[in-house]
Amino acid sequence: MSLRSPLGTVLGTGSAKDGTAHWWAQRVSAVALVPLCLWFLWSLLSLPLRDRARVGAWLAGPVNALLMILLVVALAYHASLGISVVVEDYIPSKASRVFWLLLLRFLLVLAGGAAMLAVLRVALGRV
Repeated sequence: MSLRSPLGTVLGTGSAKDGTAHWWAQRVSAVALVPLCLWFLWSLLSLPLRDRARVGAWLAGPVNALLMILLVVALAYHASLGISVVVEDYIPSKASRVFWLLLLRFLLVLAGGAAMLAVLRVALGRV
């Protein structure tokens, strides 16, 4: 048992020097998602969603395909950053935390890759 206060215990120990970069990455990815999501919503509202051929032709355009892939990448990256914060904050066991971080990142990479593959297949007409 120590007679030092909690503040006295942590003073002088420094920081992990990782939080600022993570915070900035999350903010930058959020800012990147704003115009991409607005573009996506505007595009969805301007397309007849029941006409599969027109939606496929729209996605076959190089600019639309590129913006859709950028949206998928930015969403997966932003989700990975957010999920890692939740796991690190709320899972107390280190082994369990590592397991969940690896599993969730793997699932996000898998989902992002599947989404990019779907965009490319539609864009190239190989549905």
